[in-house]
Amino acid sequence: MNIISGSELLLLCAVSQCLESPLEMYSFVPSFTRRCSYTEQTGTPLLVRTLWPATSALAALGMLAEPHFTRHAGAWNMLTAAVCVALLGCLQAQELQGHVSVILLGATGDLARKYLWQGLFQLYLEEAGKGHSFRFHGTALTNTKQGQEIIAKVLESLSCPRDTAPGRCAELKAQFQQLSEYRRLKTPEDYLALSKDIEAWVQHEGLQEAGRIFYFSVPPFAYADIARSINSSCRPGPGAWLRVVLEKPFGHDHRSAQQLATELGSFFQEEEMYRVDHYLGKQVVAQILPFRDQNRKALDGLWNRHHVERVEIIMKETVDAEGRTSFYEEYGVIGDVLQNHLTEILMLVAMELPLDISSSEAVLGHKLQAFRALRGLQRGSAVVGQYQAYRGQVRRELQKPDSFHSLTPTFAGILVHIDNLRWEGVPFILMSGKALDERVGYVRILFKDQAYCAQSEKRWVPAQSHCLPQQIIFYIGHGELGGPAVLVSRNLFRPSLPSASWKEVEGQPGLRLFGRPLSDYYAYSPVREQDAYSILISHIFHRRKDSFIAMENLLASWVFWTPLLDSLAHEVPRLYPGGAENGHLLDFEFSGSHVSFSQPPLEQLVPGPDSAPMPSDFQVLGAKYRDSPLISAWPEELIARLAGDIEAAAVRAVRRFGEFHLALSGGSSPVALFQQLAMGHYGFPWAHTHLWLVDERCVPLWDPESNFQGLQAHLLQHVRVPYYNIHPMPVHRRQRLCAEEDQGAQAYAEEISTLVTNSSFDLVLLGMGTDGHTASLFPQSPVGLDGEQLVVLTTSPSSPRRRMSLSLPVINRARQVAVLVMGRMKREIALLVSRVGREPRKWPISGVRPDSGQLVWYMDYDAFLG
Repeated sequence: MNIISGSELLLLCAVSQCLESPLEMYSFVPSFTRRCSYTEQTGTPLLVRTLWPATSALAALGMLAEPHFTRHAGAWNMLTAAVCVALLGCLQAQELQGHVSVILLGATGDLARKYLWQGLFQLYLEEAGKGHSFRFHGTALTNTKQGQEIIAKVLESLSCPRDTAPGRCAELKAQFQQLSEYRRLKTPEDYLALSKDIEAWVQHEGLQEAGRIFYFSVPPFAYADIARSINSSCRPGPGAWLRVVLEKPFGHDHRSAQQLATELGSFFQEEEMYRVDHYLGKQVVAQILPFRDQNRKALDGLWNRHHVERVEIIMKETVDAEGRTSFYEEYGVIGDVLQNHLTEILMLVAMELPLDISSSEAVLGHKLQAFRALRGLQRGSAVVGQYQAYRGQVRRELQKPDSFHSLTPTFAGILVHIDNLRWEGVPFILMSGKALDERVGYVRILFKDQAYCAQSEKRWVPAQSHCLPQQIIFYIGHGELGGPAVLVSRNLFRPSLPSASWKEVEGQPGLRLFGRPLSDYYAYSPVREQDAYSILISHIFHRRKDSFIAMENLLASWVFWTPLLDSLAHEVPRLYPGGAENGHLLDFEFSGSHVSFSQPPLEQLVPGPDSAPMPSDFQVLGAKYRDSPLISAWPEELIARLAGDIEAAAVRAVRRFGEFHLALSGGSSPVALFQQLAMGHYGFPWAHTHLWLVDERCVPLWDPESNFQGLQAHLLQHVRVPYYNIHPMPVHRRQRLCAEEDQGAQAYAEEISTLVTNSSFDLVLLGMGTDGHTASLFPQSPVGLDGEQLVVLTTSPSSPRRRMSLSLPVINRARQVAVLVMGRMKREIALLVSRVGREPRKWPISGVRPDSGQLVWYMDYDAFLG
């Protein structure tokens, strides 16, 4: 909306005095007056409509009488003075641009009382006297008397900017209170009555309605009914605009977000909707794109995978979820913080920089490109935790029984990768949680240190050595600094920030940030700190949509997060005590695409038989099974634990003996283990590992049913094991399969005897069949259960019937045996085997009892507890 200011009017008057003829006046006035429009919808040029006929007539008259004006300069001055008077009249006419009604839905709620009324008051302070009139309608379901009392207290507590004199502040608050009212808004009739009251007020005051703002500070389940009532009964008339402001959460997964978008889209146009993520109103977050834009020259060569080591986007809170457990049970920490606030910040850091950052369309387009480049999240991309008091709070607040156990995460650490040329291979760490050791929010871009300083650190030039950490930090607030700031390592470059709104931070001796004193940074803070909601409410009024979430942006975010949420639905979060007592319990490490807690999970013993545990009671459940250690967990946690134990055994064996001999079973159960070892254990000593098979089907090695083929597909093609360290079973010799006379079993036994000291494997991985078989040793068959043979040929009750297998004696020589049992189908046999003695002829698995090694059972909850 272009409005001619008083200074522009004076300029026009001054210029008109310099015009030498009516012809110049005739060409000048339209080009100036066309800049002014009355409303953003109609675009009707106010000055063209009111002033142009008069000025054009005057100018035309002047041209006809040009000889007269040439002779009488005073007449020309009289004409230009008339033009100035006409322009002044226009300026006075446009001082009142229309009436704006702000309707705050949920005006008595927590968000409104803490932030929104103050934000509306700030809007009034900024815009009063600039041409609009206002009224503020607080609405809720609360009865009228109670609601009026609540709002009166809120309005009395409003604060003015620090530089406002007390008397002036009291005057402004009184004006705002006079313009604010409370009313109950529930039925469509209530909305119609509100609309009529607004129209009556506008007419009584002799105003023209400019528009209406509806701020939805209500739960999302109420959106559709309110939207329907507004659309049918409370829209402004022709020529006036409508803006609808929506608070998060916008759904709890992609499907619900799509449904909500469709519902609201049937009542409002996209340009009428403003989806609020209040983090986009925080001063430092709002500065990320301008900072990148203003420092393009310095950042163009640095803002990429060649120079950035990692990016951390962090929001830590010391408070817990007490009083909000109903919300948290539905959304958790990911829906509350990561899917919206931290994801939006991620986009501002990672997106390509538009040529014009003020264009909301260009910014949205570049954000969507960045969303499309995000690598999909998997279960291994996250670690989750829950503070210990949370379950008790949920039971009390939601009136749940003592047996209720919540799986809702209150802490999450997420590893994100972006698969494009700029960011390939750079880890982005997103982390947030309740009941942590400090309250702080920041974005930290840590650059690679590619310098080596020959002199010792004590001789480095303070804050300028290339060997010091190089980082850019967008400090959102709280923490050691206490407020928002932008920090750039002095050994990077001196940043450019707008001097009118940002100032250099004064030194604070003793203050250290991210391991370095504050003096190591160029540090800037806002000249005047502003609340995020005040900024966003101002942007809503001024139609700045770049600070809000577009529908495409919202749905793209949910497409990214929903698969991870689904995979975590049954994950047991790691329990943590809260506050400083957390210690290193929530520290996590990342390797490749996998992230895991640095400390191993805390094992808890199973209580007695009178208090049988629920699976959700435990992160990893430790007990005894057949007098041997039992590890039980959800499948992914169990596989991660087993993979970690195997790697630890490998490292120990290589350290002691120089090599690690691992014998692996076939079948479907180990597939997930193979994938975990291949993708998440880059420190595994594969170069010193020998891989053997526990058993094999008598099929060609390239056959899909071959155990070796499964090992090849899921593990061997992904890791670097020397080919001479891979030992497939020789089931296919002389173009025959498992022929006795080909002596394949004897050949494999000789190979074991030659390469494996005392024929004692470092670790043997077994499974357990539903009939109690293990390896390819089957019930009611004496082959391989005793004797001196290391490798035997056996017969399976199912096809393919012929098998080759390690014998029970060689299995029991192993230093460690791990038995992996997974799936609800194994529950019956697991229960049976837990009660029997050593009867290998009936149940071969019962014969597994290492002579001097250790047996550990790994069972998922389905197999162990049903």
